[in-house]
This record gives sequence, C-alpha cells and structure tokens, in this order.
Amino acid sequence: MAKKPAKKPQPPQKPRVNKELEGFDIEINSFGEIKTAYDIDKINQFLNRTVDDKKLRHRDDLDELKRHQGEEERNLDSEDSKD
Repeated sequence: MAKKPAKKPQPPQKPRVNKELEGFDIEINSFGEIKTAYDIDKINQFLNRTVDDKKLRHRDDLDELKRHQGEEERNLDSEDSKD
C-alpha cells in the first residue's frame, strides 16, 4: 500500500475585516489578557458608528447622542494626529 503524501501545514489565515479596521489583530495571552493592535477607543468608535444598538432604538434623543459622539470622535482624531 502506498503512503499518502504528508500534508503541509497551512499558515494561519487572517480574517477578513472592514477596510477601516485594516491590520486589526486580537490575541489572548496565557494570562487571559486581551492584546490588540488597535486602541480600544478606536474600536468602540467604529462599533458605535456602524452597529445598531437595539437597546437605544426607542430613545427620542438618539440622533442627538450620535451627533455628540461624532464630535467626540473628531476631537479624538485631531488629538491623535498631533502626537
């Protein structure tokens, strides 16, 4: 009986991500700590902008909250560009 050729191990593939999060990588170390390549504040800004929060749908002031968050994002972005 002929031996089957050994399968070459495939390198781990990077998951597909949104273009805004290009280069995003997350790992959990042996102590259970989450290590990311992105600042958690930037991830939260992205999620606030793109994900619909079911708990906030019924609020009348939702548009005002989103505008306020947009202003905060611009302020954070301008602070990041100064560094």
